[in-house]
Order: sequence, then structure tokens, then C-alpha cells
Amino acid sequence: MKSRKIFSVLIQISRFGLAALFLFTAGAKLWIVKAFAANVGELLSASGFNHARLIWPATIAVIATEIITAILLLLPRTVRAGALLAAALLIGFSAFALYYRYGLGYPEGLECGCFGRIIGSQLGVKTALRNLALLVPAFLVLFGYKRVQPRPAELSDSVRV
Repeated sequence: MKSRKIFSVLIQISRFGLAALFLFTAGAKLWIVKAFAANVGELLSASGFNHARLIWPATIAVIATEIITAILLLLPRTVRAGALLAAALLIGFSAFALYYRYGLGYPEGLECGCFGRIIGSQLGVKTALRNLALLVPAFLVLFGYKRVQPRPAELSDSVRV
């Protein structure tokens, strides 16, 4: 019984921690949105995309997706969808960090602006490993979260007029 309670608390900490992380990163990017957009443009350009056309749509998409992920994690009915989206973002960000550094051949890396100017983060192995480590709480939430259902007696009491 006690280990189940500890696991439940760990899942809630993971859930709200991930939501806070994504809200924090979205807010930090909004704080320096022009600089972040410039970084996105540089990443798009290095990847061979038309960065002039895609810079703002890509910037807005990243920030909006992080905000949506946090909201999904906070709402009880959508926690698993939020955890799945969080895992997809973390895997995608990790893959792109490694692709930029090693696939495109930029060993010097690039300050990604992932945390605004608060925490410096170069694209590469360290960024990928950090993001992949954050998959642990995402998977805990995805596979361990159970929404509390009202008991039948409580349900029947609330239905009475």
C-alpha cells in the first residue's frame, strides 16, 4: 500500500514538473522571442529549409506546442495525451540536437535558446541526454497515471435531487 502511494506521488510530481518545465521554457522563449526566432532561422537555414518563409511559423509552432503540452498535462482528462506529446517533443528536440551537431557537421554547436537566456544550452549530446532523461517522468506519467474516478456511492449521492 505504501509503495503504491509513493508511486502515485511520484507520478503527480512528474506530471506537474513537466507542465512547469514546458510553461517555463515557453515563457523564456517568449521573453526573447526575436532572438529565439533568429536561432530557429539559423537552424532552419542549416537544415536546408527556406528559413525566411518558415522562421515565424516554426517559432510560433514550437512555443504553442510547449504551452499546449503543459495545458494537457494539467487537465485531468488529457494527462496521458500531454505526457505523449511531451515525450514526442523531447525525442524530437533530442534528435534535432544530434542531427544539427553531427548530421549537418556543426561541431561548435549553437545556443538554442531552449530556456531563453536563463540557462545556456548548446545543441549536442548534452542537450540530447538531458531531454532523453526527461523521458523518464514523461513515461511515468504516460503509463502510471490513473484518473481518480468517483466511487459509485459518491456518484449516486451527487446525482440525487
